[in-house]
Amino acid sequence: MARPTVRSASRSQVGLVALGGGAGAHASHLASGRVTLVGAGPGDPELLTIKALKALQAADVVVHDGLVSDEILDLAPVAARRINVAKRKSRHTLPQDDINQLLVALALEGLTVVRLKGGDPFLFGRGGEELAACRTAGVDCAVVPGVTAALAASAGAGAPLTHRGSAQAVTFVTGHAAHGEPDLDWTALARPNQTVVVYMGVSTAGLIAERLTAAGRAGGVPALIVENASRADERRILTTLAGLAVAAEGLKGPALLMVGEAMAMADVGVPDLSASLVLQSASLRS
Repeated sequence: MARPTVRSASRSQVGLVALGGGAGAHASHLASGRVTLVGAGPGDPELLTIKALKALQAADVVVHDGLVSDEILDLAPVAARRINVAKRKSRHTLPQDDINQLLVALALEGLTVVRLKGGDPFLFGRGGEELAACRTAGVDCAVVPGVTAALAASAGAGAPLTHRGSAQAVTFVTGHAAHGEPDLDWTALARPNQTVVVYMGVSTAGLIAERLTAAGRAGGVPALIVENASRADERRILTTLAGLAVAAEGLKGPALLMVGEAMAMADVGVPDLSASLVLQSASLRS
């Protein structure tokens, strides 16, 4: 039996998605369709897991975030449909509820669906909501973890997230809240000898520095900002908690704020990664 047609827009636009077949098609394909939530990592294609690569290469449809690099999208089969559901601050191509429904609908058409997400699906990626939607609809859903941006940023800069004598703990938080400032335990985050990694915190860098300082964190504590971790245009800025707001000004790409004593070990020189990324992508496709 021929598979239903799924039409999508190019990578840059989501457009309309047309699903063929009716209730009979749903019933006949229900057992074969599935969704896999795949962590694409921070951008470097060589940071994909083998399992993630295999899932991507088997996909009929790839529903991807805007932060997924072209080098990784190119690893999907040429015939696979690509649906861009990019979410950026205050601008969503599709609301999350619609993305959930889209994944379910595609799977019920009998398609092998990869939901390709930057970083890791379960770390500020809303993968739990998508998994829950699939479970509710009776759709088979698996999760493939990915390298989250903090790990890539830490490794690339040579600044360990934990380090004996200076960082006995690491905490990941989000600097973005739907309404107002993030609801965080500033007192706990301000304790010494730990690393605090803030995702989506560039626009609130000043507020974060202010709250941590007011809670007792010293203004001279090292702080590292990494923009576009692991990508060809990666940028690193080593500063202090007191200088965090000024250092974050003008950043356009996705960036992490990393505060803690161990960040003093950071190497802020970034090698030219552009040539190696092209070679890596070609090697993975072959």
